[in-house]
Amino acid sequence: MKFTQLLAESAGAMLANPLRTLLTMLGIIIGIASVVLMLAVGDGIKAFIDKQLAVLGSNLVLVQADMRKSAGARLRTGTVQTLTLDDAEAVNRLPSVVGAAPMLTTYSQISVGNDNSNTQVQGTTPASFRIRNLRMAKGSPITEVDVASVARVAVLGKKTAEQLFYKADPIGQTIRIDNQSFQVTGVLDNEGQSFDAGDIGEIVIVPISTARVSLIRTASPRSVQYVVAQSKSAESVNDMVADIKELLRDRHRIRADDEDDFRVVNFGEFAKSGAAIATGLSVALGFIGAISLVVGGIGIMNIMLVSVTERTREIGIRMAIGARPSDVLWQLLIEAVAICVVSGLIGIALSAALAAAVSSSGKFELVVGIKAILIATLFSGAVGVFFGFYPARRASKLQPVECLRYE
Repeated sequence: MKFTQLLAESAGAMLANPLRTLLTMLGIIIGIASVVLMLAVGDGIKAFIDKQLAVLGSNLVLVQADMRKSAGARLRTGTVQTLTLDDAEAVNRLPSVVGAAPMLTTYSQISVGNDNSNTQVQGTTPASFRIRNLRMAKGSPITEVDVASVARVAVLGKKTAEQLFYKADPIGQTIRIDNQSFQVTGVLDNEGQSFDAGDIGEIVIVPISTARVSLIRTASPRSVQYVVAQSKSAESVNDMVADIKELLRDRHRIRADDEDDFRVVNFGEFAKSGAAIATGLSVALGFIGAISLVVGGIGIMNIMLVSVTERTREIGIRMAIGARPSDVLWQLLIEAVAICVVSGLIGIALSAALAAAVSSSGKFELVVGIKAILIATLFSGAVGVFFGFYPARRASKLQPVECLRYE
């Protein structure tokens, strides 16, 4: 029997009982939609992590003073209690370091007229803009002259500028930080996470010298909280980390058996950990979705067995007039696969629509990729073959005489 004829007879058999066919398809539709959505959630989380880490930079490290030891309880005479500007300059001179920038941070009250907000203020140097890939939407960044002259100038994050000035141009305007006047010289174009898990769009950047004099009290005149360092490439980050640790241990006179009085945070390691977590989560969620698909497959097997029982006489008549057992097997197998594939396509369309609806909210992006669609399509076909084979084979083994006697 030709394949087209088998396909036509299979379609006729499915349409003969549309309600049963629809209910059978429903389990597969829900299963496929679940698999695709679960994979989309995993891919969306991975894309979100990648996006945030791209802002931080995979070739950046953050050197931070270990505040637990800064109090002096575990420090011996002669050690340096905090990171300093001299440490930052020494790190910047390392051959493995492209650039290093010291930083001070605090939260301050920012106000313009009657509008105010509690915002993170970062005191840093011009090198920080290049190292952290901070782009300007308008205006200019902090300059070396600003640092040297302790100028009261500020660069605003995009969201902070919108909050304080709405649609007005903030360049040249005056803001008050902890009741001290600063002139706005620029607005950042960047969005995403900052190195301290804050939002780059909500920060205010001032010269580090101005921050020390006007906004942030430090343990000593040259103390800093962080040093951001950039390596030549993502592959050379580990070499840079080793060089920084060796340098600072030597500068801080830390003994061989003592712990560091600083911490080095490697953002590249965050990227690897984030990718591993997202992949594991995607697999786990996909497995959960696959369980519902297996349940739908069991439903198909059950319905096909019922169908074989109801069509016993029909099968006997067909075999009596010349149909081969293989024809019966193929017809029922095609029915099962067709139900699964059509259900799979509907499930993919449904999941894509749901993903688009969630993504349109702007809060979280669900990524329905080609990989998820291919996996769902192949899986739906495999479910049809696996759960449809036993009923089809059972039907093909029936004897025509026994089928014709069946009441």
